[in-house]
Amino acid sequence: MSESKTPPSGGWGALKATLASIQPANAARAVIALANANQPGGFDCPGCAWPDKPDTRINFCENGAKAINHELDRRLADAAFFARHTVSEMLGWDDYTLEQQGRLSEPMRYDAASDKYLPISWDAAFALVGEHLRAIKPDEAHFYTSGRTGNETAFLYQLFVRLFGSNHFPDCSNMCHEPSGRALNASIGVGKGTVTLDDFEHASAIFLFGQNPATNHPRMLGTLREAAKRGCQIVVINPLREAGLLRFQDPQQPLEMLTNDATNIASHYFQPRLGGDLAIAKALIKAVLEAGAHDEAFIEAHTEGFTALAEDVLATGWDALAEASGLAREQLDALCALYLASDASIFTWGMGITQHRHAVATIQMLVNALLVKGNLGKPGAGACPVRGHSNVQGDRTMGINERPSTAFLERLGKVAGFTPPIAHGRNVVETIAAMEDGRGKVFIALGGNFAAATPDTPRTWAGLRRQSLTVHITTKLNRSHLLPGRDALILPCLGRTEVDETGGMAQQITVEDSMSMVHLTRGVKPPASPHLLSEPAIVAGIAKATLANSPVDFDGLVADYDRIRDLIAQVVPGFQDFNARVRAPGGFYLGNSARERRWTTAAGKAQFKVHALQPDVIAEMQALTPHKLLALATVRSHDQYNTTIYALNDRYRGIRNERRVLFANAADIAAQGLAPDQRVDIVSVWTDGERRVEDFRLQPHDIPRGCLAAYFPETNPLVPLDYHDVEAMTPASKAIPVYLVGG
Repeated sequence: MSESKTPPSGGWGALKATLASIQPANAARAVIALANANQPGGFDCPGCAWPDKPDTRINFCENGAKAINHELDRRLADAAFFARHTVSEMLGWDDYTLEQQGRLSEPMRYDAASDKYLPISWDAAFALVGEHLRAIKPDEAHFYTSGRTGNETAFLYQLFVRLFGSNHFPDCSNMCHEPSGRALNASIGVGKGTVTLDDFEHASAIFLFGQNPATNHPRMLGTLREAAKRGCQIVVINPLREAGLLRFQDPQQPLEMLTNDATNIASHYFQPRLGGDLAIAKALIKAVLEAGAHDEAFIEAHTEGFTALAEDVLATGWDALAEASGLAREQLDALCALYLASDASIFTWGMGITQHRHAVATIQMLVNALLVKGNLGKPGAGACPVRGHSNVQGDRTMGINERPSTAFLERLGKVAGFTPPIAHGRNVVETIAAMEDGRGKVFIALGGNFAAATPDTPRTWAGLRRQSLTVHITTKLNRSHLLPGRDALILPCLGRTEVDETGGMAQQITVEDSMSMVHLTRGVKPPASPHLLSEPAIVAGIAKATLANSPVDFDGLVADYDRIRDLIAQVVPGFQDFNARVRAPGGFYLGNSARERRWTTAAGKAQFKVHALQPDVIAEMQALTPHKLLALATVRSHDQYNTTIYALNDRYRGIRNERRVLFANAADIAAQGLAPDQRVDIVSVWTDGERRVEDFRLQPHDIPRGCLAAYFPETNPLVPLDYHDVEAMTPASKAIPVYLVGG
């Protein structure tokens, strides 16, 4: 289909999809809830972390509406539901069906004899967790966290776990933007993006690397639309040609809707091979240096390591850069010309950059490209890692980190009156290995769907089943609940949209968005069940049942969340006067040292990092098999947020009512002797052997030769546990060596 005939993203399709996500019996509640989404006095959307514009009357997108309506579900997965279904039966259901069973309504304990979950009281559930934790060493428990958890819960959770004696915090960040934090900290001294929404109003060019906003954070399209309208160059670098990045029809613009008009988003679209971004960043630097366009004054005053970088880049040939990027030389030249012409550039990126073997190196090369032109710390320029869940960045700020800084631990210990553990804990990959080999005995998940989100699915499942206890604090049924340890609990909590009256008073929590704005969020709807507890109350209940003679008054903290915020203000930099500042309209900005050109690196300057072009993993693995290897990227569908499946469609890619789809270049399909719509198995190749998923339909797509894409979690079994970024250990899910077997 030609681009001119491709329906735009947003528009009537988004409105129809939003309406379709509302249960008819729930329409009135849904309208009230949506009107309070991302509004003062309302709740922060439980979807993505894109910042809010305080002057926007309607401030939710299609996928945000799906997330909200998903939480407002009036169906209940209650004791009667669990009495009808065994765990073994439900394990055979697909992920979409599991999510459709409704809200979890009361605490449940797994009974191995009947293979069913049975009701348990909250007090008995807390006592059971405490009994298991007291029976093991702190090193034998792992505490997972989802990015939808609020700041107060995250702080309380890490406080409890460190009082228990552990830094084992496998976190959803380990599977997405861990490389961003590692790379940025080393290069510029702060592990967060340096831009705010205001910078998008002043940028001459915005370069989007490895992300698909229309599906993953649709509100970003409104920001890009405004930039495009004023003539900003929107440069997309993405292997897949995504309809959502081409044209956007804003549902909040009546004229566009009535005239069926749309705004072109991408002014230029480049499709490198999977993993070709490091070479592209290096080419941008080479073009700047050869043109003499580097900012000598900025480099001299604010950076270190420029000479070594320049020597390495200038010694790298253009042909080598083109080959490694997957772009033709003339395409690479055109891309470089756009960067040279821009006097203020923003680089944004998503998991298409972070989920590679050399993700940290790639991000540091992107930062090098910004530094060489002085594109940090000035209006309209900077680094913008676009994070996923609405508080994944806040979780890290609150101390959910398996590698906490000494300074953080010292402040925490002084304020709370104990000596925190100092040994580094385990991340997600290390946790799976530890659970698998018996070093892990208790696994507690504060949200998320660990079994579906993680790599090497059979190994993850086996590890969960080996636990003496698994605990899941959650709102809806998912795959992880069906892989119980010898003992297992499901503890249902309040959702973001629901009124929290913990301690007999109306409570509020806070979240931090991708651009370091911290603001309050307050639920507006009655809880789905009278048996639900808030996340802070559940964490406090577990802590009290586990810790003897705790120096922390957990009851007092959860009686008034202001008290938790008072503790945060004493421990976490930037949160002084937390309770007062967060009550200002729109909350407050945490600040960013690199944005102010203050470099908190050891040397006191931004660091240029030298990285060679990396070997092609597909070529490396080709020696292990006679089959023709291709590179597979795992991606989301449009009706999906992380592992949550809202429906079985992917509107922008033309998919309806199915998920086992493999997107491939038409020439690759023919070269393999296969045909469109044919069913194939996908086999991944790694040093420890092969992995296989079955029965995927081949779908021709505009994607470079040698590259494939398919949805996760269906393809997560193909990702080897030790196939990850060499520094941050994030699974390399965006370039898996695979071959196809025709049915």
